[in-house]
Amino acid sequence: MDQKTITTRCCIVGGGPAGIMTGFLLARSGISVTVLEQWPDFFRDFRGDTIHPSTLELLHELNILEAFLRLPINKTYQLGGEIGGKSLILADFSSLKTRCPYIAFIPQWDFLNFMVEQAKQYPTFNLLMQTEAIDILEENNRCVGVVAKCADKEFQIRADLVIGADGRHSMVREKSHLPVQVLGAPMDVLWFRLSRKTSDETFSLGKINFGKILIMINRESYWQCGFLIRKGTFETIQKNGLDAFRESLLAVSPNLNDRVSELTSWDQIKLLTVTVDRLTKWYKSGLLCIGDAAHAMSPIGGVGINLAIQDAVAAANRLVPAFQTNTLTEDTLCAIQKRRLFPTRCIQRIQVFLQDRIINRVLGKVNHPEIPFVFKLFNRVPFLRRIPAYIIGIGFRPERIEVTPETNSR
Repeated sequence: MDQKTITTRCCIVGGGPAGIMTGFLLARSGISVTVLEQWPDFFRDFRGDTIHPSTLELLHELNILEAFLRLPINKTYQLGGEIGGKSLILADFSSLKTRCPYIAFIPQWDFLNFMVEQAKQYPTFNLLMQTEAIDILEENNRCVGVVAKCADKEFQIRADLVIGADGRHSMVREKSHLPVQVLGAPMDVLWFRLSRKTSDETFSLGKINFGKILIMINRESYWQCGFLIRKGTFETIQKNGLDAFRESLLAVSPNLNDRVSELTSWDQIKLLTVTVDRLTKWYKSGLLCIGDAAHAMSPIGGVGINLAIQDAVAAANRLVPAFQTNTLTEDTLCAIQKRRLFPTRCIQRIQVFLQDRIINRVLGKVNHPEIPFVFKLFNRVPFLRRIPAYIIGIGFRPERIEVTPETNSR
């Protein structure tokens, strides 16, 4: 990269769901946008794989749903669980009054590659891979861009607005010194894959038994597995050895006895550190945080990616007219936070409640767990499964596309 300085209307740090969707929506409306992604590709096993009905509805509004559904996705109409060896259905999406009443499971790298291809139709969209933002630029108490690095060469990107969409370990959040409220999490997740048989369950599910919790996501040819552990205990688990870890998996899911031997090295098992927090202020002059950079979510419900996309839509709905009329102010950014703070608080409160009342109580207990009364009701009164389905699939404040596209796409 020979340029010492790049100028753009909006610089987005982070090529995850929030960053790519925001970049797409801004470019679609003719706004010059530059997205920075520090890695050479989007391939990361621990990224979320769930595209919920609310996001699918947005893809329909953008006229790209049919193209998306041609990708190899796995449609899940129900989420199940197995507690103490007893099976139950926890959420039924098929009853939702929406165009796609199911969760689409797809590797996140496929979703991001798809969205990038859609965004590249617009000449004002610029994606810089293997480019890391290492600092923010400030003048007169206003953010005016970032310092970026590509192939050991540093350069500046000057922008009217910098959007931090760089996840829970956000550089933008750190350098901007925005205040954060830590809500805590009692667990971390060990992420790995095991082969899947055609005789296995067809839907994704969670299993709880003997003080252990295992999440299994159906990816057709294999299970993407998440094994919950108490926070900070990974080193101890490693010291106990792979044999002990495999035995832990069999305690919660004995039907994996012919597959746990596939785990032959700790290199196959990735630690996902769970964090639940949110900024009390998401913005300052010339800068805005969205997605996990604004509110790190627990993996409970797999709602993080969809909440991030809702943030992106809410942001674009307000940023596009502000850019077009040159009226972008802190009030514009404040309005975005106010719009998205309510659903963020609601989801995080539910996640913290489930962490404290279920996960924290289960981890480490050696007996068969009792099925919580509310879960028993889901089996006795199937209608109640619609409640968690709506919370997970639609959310508390679903967004709609309000900005119109430019006609000068490539």
